Amino acid sequence: MKLRRARSLLSRLVAGDGLRWAVRKAYGVFRREGLAGLKRRIAWLRAGAPGTVAPQLYAEWLRRYDHIDDATRVAIRARIAGFENPPRISVVMPVYNPDPKWLAEAIESVRGQLYPYWELCIADDVSTNPEIRPLLERYAHTDERIKVAFREKNGHISAASNTALELVTGAWVALFDHDDILPEHALYCVADAIERNPSIRMIYSDEDKIDEAGKRREPYFKCDWNPDLFLSQNMFSHLGVFQTTLLDEVGGFREGYEGSQDYDLALRCVERAGVGAIHHIPRVLYHWRVHAQSTAAGADAKPYAVVAGERALNDHFGRVGVRGAVEFAVNGYRARYALPAPAPLVSLVIPIRNELELLKQCLASIIEKTTYGNFEILIVDAGSDEPATLDYLAALERGGRARVLRDDRPCNFSAWCNSAVDAANGEIVGLIDSGIEVLSPDWLSEMVSIALQPGVGTVGAKLLYPDGTVQHAGMTLGLHGVAGSVHQRIPRSSFGYFGRASLIRTVSAVTAACMIVRKSVYREVAGFDEQAAVMAFSDVDFCIRMQEAGYRNVWTPYAELFHHESSIRHCGSDSARQAHFDGEIQYMQRRWGSLLRNDPSYSPNLTLDEDSFALASPPRVNALV
Repeated sequence: MKLRRARSLLSRLVAGDGLRWAVRKAYGVFRREGLAGLKRRIAWLRAGAPGTVAPQLYAEWLRRYDHIDDATRVAIRARIAGFENPPRISVVMPVYNPDPKWLAEAIESVRGQLYPYWELCIADDVSTNPEIRPLLERYAHTDERIKVAFREKNGHISAASNTALELVTGAWVALFDHDDILPEHALYCVADAIERNPSIRMIYSDEDKIDEAGKRREPYFKCDWNPDLFLSQNMFSHLGVFQTTLLDEVGGFREGYEGSQDYDLALRCVERAGVGAIHHIPRVLYHWRVHAQSTAAGADAKPYAVVAGERALNDHFGRVGVRGAVEFAVNGYRARYALPAPAPLVSLVIPIRNELELLKQCLASIIEKTTYGNFEILIVDAGSDEPATLDYLAALERGGRARVLRDDRPCNFSAWCNSAVDAANGEIVGLIDSGIEVLSPDWLSEMVSIALQPGVGTVGAKLLYPDGTVQHAGMTLGLHGVAGSVHQRIPRSSFGYFGRASLIRTVSAVTAACMIVRKSVYREVAGFDEQAAVMAFSDVDFCIRMQEAGYRNVWTPYAELFHHESSIRHCGSDSARQAHFDGEIQYMQRRWGSLLRNDPSYSPNLTLDEDSFALASPPRVNALV
């Protein structure tokens, strides 16, 4: 009966012969994992694949939530009329041999803006297509807000962009490519953000792609400013907007970084402005044209851009004094941070209660595989009563392989961790579940090197189920009510939602199944809460308090471990556990309610009901006016 129901549901969800493979794969998931696994697969099918959105679903979402009607236009114009000091926005567009049709569409999209206080500053970099110059001259004569400079020598995109910047008279500069499109409310949203937030100096928005037929797809719903993700990908573009004085302060575009000139510019501007001056608009305000020569089609379209981005990031490390290096890693960039010499002592804290075979596997993998040499193992025995386990712990202590703390307090994971941290000798503390099994030998080196960076609180790892699918790739606040792991059950090799399962990034929380943190920072935030969040959400509460104290939590995909899951956090009777769990949910929602609805590392346009990055319906964004 269940199988027939699954087939019926999948048949309605999947359209076209090209996705029949997904149906067959989903049947396999059903047989192996039951309805729960099937629901996950259905969520992926609805999204097109892990990390993407099916075009038909996105089209329907746009119709419902991204449609500008006449009443909205009237309201927007009324809002603009009420601006005290409407800023002039200079749209800067370097031009070199675009398709004339797309160039005209790009220009018309600026002319069609609801916000009237703009200028379009165009620099033609000696286009060889004879249609381009007359087209630009015609627009310049038609609309006085359009300014065009014709360069005498081809200088590539950085030089052309700087020529366009010389035409700028506005207080703000928006970067725009010669074949892309701005929706009619784009500049209004930018001006509205400036009006409401006079201290900001940099603005970025969400984006999507538009194909050669004009169909929109692949929306990238971004998070708020994410320093670690920004070092992994240029999340600032598109739409990227800068205060003009900021561009003057950093000297505009640098030649020699063509292809990633906007990345290099944003890096230098962030250094100058500070992260507090960066504002994210959670709306799609830029349609990026996809064609064979555009970087929207993938890194292979412009390999020189990848090399330029790598150079820009390493220059950034040099300027800000970070010891390390950045390299391209297939789906983005990887920052490698240098460890100090000597490397600090790490205290690996492992709470246990019986489950001897799990513990043996955990310790063997840590001792035999870990390349980081300076660590101690501190086992918290939270009430083991099996003779074999007790004998094994005693043998560990006699052999000097680990220290064992006996802590018989009932069902208080937070208290167990806090007491162990107090007894730890290391400058760095690692909270480790006894079900962890090391996969990547340099896992600890990777996590410690990040934990030692200024401003970092906790560091989390990429945890895999025994079948190799992803269990933990960072946690999202508000998911399923309080918090949950995103990208659950996607393949280990999957990039995830716009690289989120394969790139280092800031997250709001990581699991204590494998968490690295400086001991001084742990103590600064008073450790885990032993009163209210003692079991189920102790790590989430801890990470939120890290954020509250000004630290950021970082997840890295380059520390991979299996997680077989112990039962250490599942003590007591079923009814007692459920009562405790319900109490912690109430506590978390009472204390962190607003943040649980607005995770800065997640998008309000994405759902909190599933862990598949599906579209939110409706999105949790403020009205346009």
